[in-house]
Amino acid sequence: MAAEGQIVAPSGLADFTQSAIGRRLVLMLGVAAVIAVMAGVWMWSQRPDYHVLFSNFSDKDGGAIVASLQQMNVPYKYSEGGGAILVPADQVHDIRLKLAAQGLPKGGNVGFELMENQKLGTSQFLEQVNFQRALEGELAQTIQAISAVQAARVHLALPKASVFVRDQQKPTASVLLNLEPGRALDPGQVSAIVHLLASSVPELTPDNVTIVDQNGNLLSDTNKKLANNGLDPSQLKYVQELQQDVASRIESIITPIVGANNVHAEVTADVDFSHSEQAAETYKPNGTPDVATMRSQQTSETINGEGNASGIPGALSNQPPAPSTAPITAPAAAAPAATPAGTPTSPATPAAAANTAGTTPPAVVHKDATVNYEVDKTIRYIQQPMGGLKRLSVAVVVNYKQTVDKKGNVKNVPLTEAEKTQISDLVKEAMGYDQARGDTLNVVNSPFAATKEIIPEVPLWKQPDNIQLAKDIGRYVLALIAMLYLYKKVLKPLLEKFNQIQEKRHHMAEEEDEDEGSEVHLSGQEHTGGHAHTPEGSYKKNLDMAKQMAKDNPKVVANVVKAWVNNE
Repeated sequence: MAAEGQIVAPSGLADFTQSAIGRRLVLMLGVAAVIAVMAGVWMWSQRPDYHVLFSNFSDKDGGAIVASLQQMNVPYKYSEGGGAILVPADQVHDIRLKLAAQGLPKGGNVGFELMENQKLGTSQFLEQVNFQRALEGELAQTIQAISAVQAARVHLALPKASVFVRDQQKPTASVLLNLEPGRALDPGQVSAIVHLLASSVPELTPDNVTIVDQNGNLLSDTNKKLANNGLDPSQLKYVQELQQDVASRIESIITPIVGANNVHAEVTADVDFSHSEQAAETYKPNGTPDVATMRSQQTSETINGEGNASGIPGALSNQPPAPSTAPITAPAAAAPAATPAGTPTSPATPAAAANTAGTTPPAVVHKDATVNYEVDKTIRYIQQPMGGLKRLSVAVVVNYKQTVDKKGNVKNVPLTEAEKTQISDLVKEAMGYDQARGDTLNVVNSPFAATKEIIPEVPLWKQPDNIQLAKDIGRYVLALIAMLYLYKKVLKPLLEKFNQIQEKRHHMAEEEDEDEGSEVHLSGQEHTGGHAHTPEGSYKKNLDMAKQMAKDNPKVVANVVKAWVNNE
C-alpha cells in the first residue's frame, strides 16, 4: 500500500503539470492576441486621412508616380477602381510640388521628345509618322494650357506633297476637348484654338479645323448664325463693354456726392454695325462773269481792205453802177450794235454798206470770240466705319440722402431740385449727351430697399469643421473604449488565471520538496532509533513546509500519515 501511495502521487503531479503547461500556452496565446488587437485598434485610431494626389492619369504616369512615392517613403493607396492615388492629407501639396519638379505626371501626349529616340535604320515613312505624332502631342499640350480644358487630343491629316498643282491637297485637323466639370468655351476661345492650330501647321486654313467636346458637340461650326440680329460675339462684347464703361463713369462721378452704394446706373447703347459707303458728284450754278474763273478764250478777227471786190456775186453785181446823185441831206450812219462775247459776227450786206454813187466802200470786219469758264464740280466719297453710336439711353437711380436730426435719429431726405439738376448735368457730361442724336436720360431719386442679406446660421452639427472634429474625437473614444473593454474583460482575467497557475505550480513544487524532505527525515529517524539530529533552522523550515502542505494539500498529508500507520 505504501508503494501504491508513493506511485499515485507522482503520476497525479505529472498529469497536473502537463495540463498546467497546456493552459499556460493557451493563456499566453490569448494574451498575445488581445495585445495585437489593442495595438491594431490604436493604429487604426492614429491612421491619417487620405486625399487625392492625382486622378485620371495614364498607366505609364501612374507607375512613375508610385515609384517616386516609394523612393520618398510616402504611404499611398488607390481609390476604388484605381482611378486615383491617395496620400496623407497633410502631405498632398508637398508631394505634388516634388513630383512636379520631376516632371510628373507627363500626360498621355508625347511631344518632340519622341524624336530624340530615333533608331538606326528608321525608314522615311516612320520618321514622318513620328514627326506627325510629335506635332500632335505638342499641339495637344499647348491646348491643355487653357484653363477650361482638362485634356485634349489632336489628329492631323497631312497629305503627301505632290509636284502637280491639281493633285495638291490642303491639310486638315480635328481636335477632341475634354473640358473641366462645369466649364464651357465661348465662341471667342474656340476661334482662338482654331487659329492656333491654323498658325502651327503649314497651309492649314481655319476652315479645315474641326473642334468637338467630350459630349460630341461641334464647337467650330463657322456657318452657324447667331441670334441677336446676326451679331457676332465680338460685336456683342463691344456693346457690353461700351455700356459698362458708360455706367461705371456715371457711378464714379456721382458716388462722391451721394456716397457709396447710393447710386446705380444702367445704360442701353444702340450701336450701328452696318458698313456703308457713299459717293456724290455735285454741280453748282455758275457765278457772275466777273467772279467766275476763265479757263480758256479763243478770238478770231477778219478784215477786208478798201477797193476790194465786195458784195454778193450774181446778176446785181454785174450791172453797171447807177448814176451818181448828190443828195441835199445824207442820213447819219447808224452805229453798229455790240456783239456779245462768244457769238460770231455776220458780214455786212452790200446794200447797207454801199454809199451813194461815187463813194469808196468801207472795210469789212469779221470777228469770232469763244470764252470757256470753269464749271463748279464737287466729288465726295464717304466711308462710314462700323460700330457707330446711334443712341444712348441712360437710367440713373439715386438714393435718398441721410441726415441726422437734433435727437441723433437718422432720417432719409429726398434730394432737392437743385441737387437733382446738378446730378443730371454731371451725368450728361459723363455719358456724352447729344440731343441731336436722340439720347435720353432719366434720373430718379427714390429710397433704396434694404438689401441686407440674411444668411441662415448653419447648425453646429452641420458645420464641416465640427463634423471633422467629431469624427476624430469619436475615433479616439471608440479606440479607447475598445482597448479598455479588451483589457478588463479579456486581458485581465487571462493574466489572473496565468498568475493562479504560476502560484499553483509554485505550491506543487514546494509540496514535492516537502514530501521528499519528510521521507528523508522519517528514514533518518528510523536509522537513528527515532532521534533525528537536524539543525534548528532546518527543523523549523520543515515544520512550516509540513503545515503549509497540510493546509494546501490535505490528501497528500493523509497519504503520508496512512503510510506511517501501515508501516507501524
